[in-house]
Amino acid sequence: MTADATTDIRTEPRIAPLEPPYAPETEAVLKKLMPPGVDPLALFRTLAVHTELASRMHPLGSGILNHGLLEPREREVVIHRTCARCGAEYEWGVHVVAFARPLGFSDAQIAATTQDGVDQSAWSEREALLVRLADELYATNTLSDELWAALTERWREDQLLEMIVTAGWYRLISYVINACRVQLEPWAERFPT
Repeated sequence: MTADATTDIRTEPRIAPLEPPYAPETEAVLKKLMPPGVDPLALFRTLAVHTELASRMHPLGSGILNHGLLEPREREVVIHRTCARCGAEYEWGVHVVAFARPLGFSDAQIAATTQDGVDQSAWSEREALLVRLADELYATNTLSDELWAALTERWREDQLLEMIVTAGWYRLISYVINACRVQLEPWAERFPT
């Protein structure tokens, strides 16, 4: 696994997620974060400890997932790889169930998001570049000229900016998950062993 750290699920969360019944302001924030009729995720209930912060975070997270310029499959390669590199099994597993499987990722591709290096056999040429993007951003906080040149041959500048912001956003989410020890959702997938 590429992760340098993983959420320690054997311990209690450092910040306990809110439980119902919720205060009206919290209820309103949580309703915006989830589809109707779906219970709020532990991550969102943790963020709701600071309702103002949670409400400010929602527009960017929603924009990345629902209004982006990237193809959903390409977005998910960046998200899965970033979360795996950060050891955020919680977010990785939620995205496997909610996005990767519905988008047709194979078991080999899902596993490849957690493995060292770029498994060229798992990815198209474009997708392999996205894995490299996530890896370079994680390791160096920038992109090499060589990778940038390859990316600009295939994506527009606005899409490249979105890729960088997406990787950064999910690194932030990984920080919250790992530092607060957000417990795994029982239905989410786990990192391959």
